[in-house]
Amino acid sequence: MKRDLELVREILLAVEKSDQAPDEWVNINLPSRNPSLVSYHVKMLHDAGLLDATDLSDFSESSWVPRSLTWAGHEFLDAARNDTVWNKAISTLKEKSASVPFEILKAVVMKTCKDFFGI
Repeated sequence: MKRDLELVREILLAVEKSDQAPDEWVNINLPSRNPSLVSYHVKMLHDAGLLDATDLSDFSESSWVPRSLTWAGHEFLDAARNDTVWNKAISTLKEKSASVPFEILKAVVMKTCKDFFGI
């Protein structure tokens, strides 16, 4: 499976929007997305330190469920939340390359955010 940066942002926004307590699982409702793909991205976000998530997988399917954003997840989302900033950062990356490491994405989003807000 390929990493989908738009799905990454959707998941982070959905977890932030949830009113679940941090010790409860967050039910992410993304009807247009394949549940296996969402689970895979939740696992990757957990591995990257952006989400606290739990592995509920069994022998028949993979099932990673988020619990809360981490500090790093909040920091990234604070920069990536604005649609104008996000779209400009993604556009910049697409002009330069088809695929980049997540750390580069974070740096571009942070720089775009700073430029957008003039700080």
